Amino acid sequence: MYRNFKIVPNIIFGRGCFNQLDGILQERRTDPDTPIIFVLDDVFKGKTLEGRIPLRGKDMILHVNVDDEPKTSYIDELVTLLKETYPVTPAGIIGIGGGSTMDIAKAVSLMLTNPGSAADYQGWDLIHNPAVYHAAIPTLSGTGAEISRTTVLTGPEKKLGINSDYTLYDQIMLDPELLAGVPKDQWFYSGMDCYIHDVESLTGTFLNEFSRAYGEKSIELCRQVFLEDHPERDDKLMMASYFGGMSIAYSQVGACHALSYGLSFVLGTHHGIGCCITFDYLEEIYPQGVAEFRRMMDKHGITLPRNLTANLSAEELDTMATVALGLTPLWENCLGKGWEEQMTRERVLELYRRM
Repeated sequence: MYRNFKIVPNIIFGRGCFNQLDGILQERRTDPDTPIIFVLDDVFKGKTLEGRIPLRGKDMILHVNVDDEPKTSYIDELVTLLKETYPVTPAGIIGIGGGSTMDIAKAVSLMLTNPGSAADYQGWDLIHNPAVYHAAIPTLSGTGAEISRTTVLTGPEKKLGINSDYTLYDQIMLDPELLAGVPKDQWFYSGMDCYIHDVESLTGTFLNEFSRAYGEKSIELCRQVFLEDHPERDDKLMMASYFGGMSIAYSQVGACHALSYGLSFVLGTHHGIGCCITFDYLEEIYPQGVAEFRRMMDKHGITLPRNLTANLSAEELDTMATVALGLTPLWENCLGKGWEEQMTRERVLELYRRM
């Protein structure tokens, strides 16, 4: 059976399109007592972007901190805060920020309508009730969080997404102007998440012409952004992120993402830099991709941290391996059926020891 997957139904792209947000939200404002919650990365607190948010009535700006990777416990805290603050369910949740902020907004929109803890829904298609209307406005590009059916969270036992058709945003607003001023390292690491999506999709066993079409266009745009000097690089990267997310929608990511989840679970390493760290040790699996990735690092003067795992205990390393090896669809896409014979626990542990 072929999977009948959903995509984001409403998309607006263009420089300055953020100014249309108020108009887009008007149809959600059917009751003056029902708020819209703007989930905003707290790096923008007191900044120009915060002042441009079209607050009305009982709306709230919910500042969120993404210094650490989003945790299920943090989502539970935010949902409890909103339920205690408002007697009614919000009319919308608007995520404004990078991948982690967009994941938080998705998770909050889901947990406002589903009982229990966010940790209960880490996995595939465990959500039963549709989310609150939710929209995304990325201020970083590369993660594909704006287009994916996943909200990646670290729980008490694992790092794993809430994967559901209900996770998908109802609206995304892609304004390249919002990428201005992003620090170089952060810009690079987020963009490389997209590049690695493409490599893993295009070399995976799940590859099909749908995924190939999006992946090839995405990686072409990534090469223009990171190997050439294009004046419209922010516009190109924003579209590369979208196409990269679409490429893995009908296929899957692979070894790099599986290993980065283990790294993040134990060390709290942010997703973008975590993917870069792990990808740099996977030349045996992705030889051409890793070689090109290193040229991109050289061009932009990026130096990755080393010896992250040098002082970890055997138990911590084993936890990393358990998290990584638990992501069966990723390994199957990377290595095919019988992947366990190739990617043994000892091989995973050796990769981690090198990091």
